[in-house]
Amino acid sequence: MSDSDELDIGEGDAPEASTAPKKKGGLGALLPTILKFAAIGAAALIFIITVSAITVDIKNKGGKNQTIVADPTSPYIGKRPIYSWYTDIGSISTKTRDSSKDFTVTVVMNIGYDQNDTAAASELNNRKIQLQEFVRVYFAGKFADDLKPENEVRIKKEIKDQLNTRLLDIAKVQEINFTKLDVMEIF
Repeated sequence: MSDSDELDIGEGDAPEASTAPKKKGGLGALLPTILKFAAIGAAALIFIITVSAITVDIKNKGGKNQTIVADPTSPYIGKRPIYSWYTDIGSISTKTRDSSKDFTVTVVMNIGYDQNDTAAASELNNRKIQLQEFVRVYFAGKFADDLKPENEVRIKKEIKDQLNTRLLDIAKVQEINFTKLDVMEIF
């Protein structure tokens, strides 16, 4: 035998070993890999969207309200609105809550409301006696230390909030003003 006989180059029947199945190439082999990466990408996208939605929800609903209320003593406030004023409450005098010493407080309070709100004017006039009672009870429940001038902004806010939520139905108080707020010790 020669070298050409063993190799069977060119002539003769096809060898029987070539009947083994061939691997499929092209799209058939690439499809599972493409599907795997598409599934990973879709899962990552869903995860990112879910985390973003939860973060935005927590930011908008949870924790303290992020609205900044301007300090009325700040020089950087824009034009102040003009209000109509209810001034018929009159002068209210009462004792404070202090038990160790006797203090009396005298208050003349005015209520500012929207100029165009005629229903507010009517409601405030109709509730004059209730407003006088509210002022008397409010200041009778305070200690003399609570009524110091440095607490005046807080007192005005408390009164405004209580009037708007507990006493008035139609009218909305915009501002409280004290023409007189005197705390005196009785000897």
